[in-house]
Amino acid sequence: MSETATMTSAPEFRAAGTDLSERRRTGVSRGAIVDLALPGDDGIAWSADGAATIGAFATIATVASDRKIGEAYPGLAATAAGLATPQIRHLATLGGNLAQRSRCWYFRNPHIACLKKGGSDCPARSGNHLYGVAFDTGPCVAPHPSSMAVALLAYDATVATDRRKELSIPELLGDGSDGRADHGLQLGEAIRSIAMPAPVAGERARYKRAISRRYAEWPLVEVCARAVIADGAFSFVRIAAGGVAPRPLRLTATETALAGRPPTEATIANAAKLAADGATPLPMTGYKLELLSGLVRDLLTQLAA
Repeated sequence: MSETATMTSAPEFRAAGTDLSERRRTGVSRGAIVDLALPGDDGIAWSADGAATIGAFATIATVASDRKIGEAYPGLAATAAGLATPQIRHLATLGGNLAQRSRCWYFRNPHIACLKKGGSDCPARSGNHLYGVAFDTGPCVAPHPSSMAVALLAYDATVATDRRKELSIPELLGDGSDGRADHGLQLGEAIRSIAMPAPVAGERARYKRAISRRYAEWPLVEVCARAVIADGAFSFVRIAAGGVAPRPLRLTATETALAGRPPTEATIANAAKLAADGATPLPMTGYKLELLSGLVRDLLTQLAA
């Protein structure tokens, strides 16, 4: 592990600056600041089919409290309401949440080099990775920090920037194979809006996170689950998880196990076990798989009630 770190010196955008301010204070970020001011990018527009387009400058509090968002996309609203603290939710923006930097304590330490600061390796991999990934898909073992990306993945939302349109969440954030980057945005590229699909009739949705203390903590594991139960069976299921991989994950094995099945305790228990399908935990992160399965089981039980 390198003893000195190359700090982030490239220009960085600032909207609310809830995370950037901390990185500037500690010296991790030292580049020029470009204040964003994009009029009209803080609202919510609705199309004829009931689909919403949310401006990147819309605050998390707006997403959490907007009545129409809550009715059309209950999982998105619930995720926003569970994020951080009321003070941060009233400042932090949806676009900023998607584009935020790693929460890894090695990255946040200005005296330690890592891949994201120009280093040659990931010190967490051989060091203390207690809060690291349980699906090891890239050279960096820090989970992606965006809770809103988890919900947007569950909703198959797309992102528009000032250079590109209709980026899926996996396209925006990548697959984790590039350990140097937190997202796939190009230098100077800014998120402008997020397009939601048309609402699904009869949808129920929930969000839940496991944290290490009672309040205002970054999640160890988080899950957004959506379902439609019709004629005594799951007719539609979408489940996404965060805190377990370099990018949010769709739990496709769990979704497949539920499709067309009755919402019984046995069905839910079996599907919840499959949430860990394909996991490759690190020596210190196996506990996250138990948390993941438990969250999925709890949410599905609530949706089936």
